[in-house]
Amino acid sequence: MKTALVSAMLATAACLPTSFASAADGWHLKTATTIDGKASAWDYVSFDEGTNHVFLGHRKEGLQVFDPVGHKVVKTIAGTVEASSNGAVLIPDLDLGLSNNENGTLIPFKLSTLEAQEPVKVGEELDTSHYDPVGKRLVVNMSGGKDGTDLVMLELPSMKDVGHLHVASKKVEGADSDGKAFFLAAQDLDKVDRIDTAGGKVLAEIDVAAKCGQPTSVAADAANDRVFVGCRGRGAVKPSLVVLDGTTGTIIYSAEIGAGTDSLAYDPALKRIFSTNGLGANLNVFEQVDANTYKPEETLGTRAFVRTMAMDHKSGTLYAVTAEGSADPAKKILTAVSPFYPNTFTPNSFTVLAYGKN
Repeated sequence: MKTALVSAMLATAACLPTSFASAADGWHLKTATTIDGKASAWDYVSFDEGTNHVFLGHRKEGLQVFDPVGHKVVKTIAGTVEASSNGAVLIPDLDLGLSNNENGTLIPFKLSTLEAQEPVKVGEELDTSHYDPVGKRLVVNMSGGKDGTDLVMLELPSMKDVGHLHVASKKVEGADSDGKAFFLAAQDLDKVDRIDTAGGKVLAEIDVAAKCGQPTSVAADAANDRVFVGCRGRGAVKPSLVVLDGTTGTIIYSAEIGAGTDSLAYDPALKRIFSTNGLGANLNVFEQVDANTYKPEETLGTRAFVRTMAMDHKSGTLYAVTAEGSADPAKKILTAVSPFYPNTFTPNSFTVLAYGKN
């Protein structure tokens, strides 16, 4: 009896790891590279597949170009330290990168050589910009005013100002194109704007409040006309991922995610959607079964303040950044995010993290 019982228990235990492994993808931290430097905050991360460079918007330390193979910063784009870079938008078809700077300028540079050009003054303060391949426009998120936000439309590669579009939101955030239209998160209004950038007009304001409080990050599946929105939550509405029909604006799917989301990535080959959540210190992974069917795949514990990321679709690697931080009550705290959101970072703690499956 005892021998049979022990054998049965061992057999069951032997099966457990296999069952668990088959139930999830197995995303994990592959490398962590600490970069020496000051105690600067950061924002967006982007990846260029052609040069295998990761671009880090390290604000007062500039737009840093990271080599993930050599595990080092190979260059800081000229002029971006003084301008305080929030990150870069990349347009490989034009061999063009643009540093989005807190001082209201864009600094163009060649992706192939990393050579910077003269800054282009867009306004007094900007957050980020997005390239819409449908309208062939760069859409610049300016700082919000009392009655909304001006989006500046630039023609590329000339950088010519071809019009402004005023939207009602005072807090515009992430954006992407589904191949038909441009979708922009209006965080403060719990809406997603569908925009015709070439025509310079808002086609629809999609109300997502029932399932999505504070829409922040956006990624799109052009093949299936689906728009993925990462939401921080509001009141009784929890932080969530929602999937929209890009044509009708109908919410097809919603599921809870970690707190403090700031970035989404979609991989059409893997059929996976990823959400990085800085306050929850986790990475949600969802499977896209088909255009109308989605399910949670796994949730990976990351590190505190891992909130922005970029994906190398060729290798299936996710790149993110973080640093050791604390909330000094003597300084201004961004309480809209958290009453204890860090406002001070430790020098020489800025770290580039690479996540993958193997």
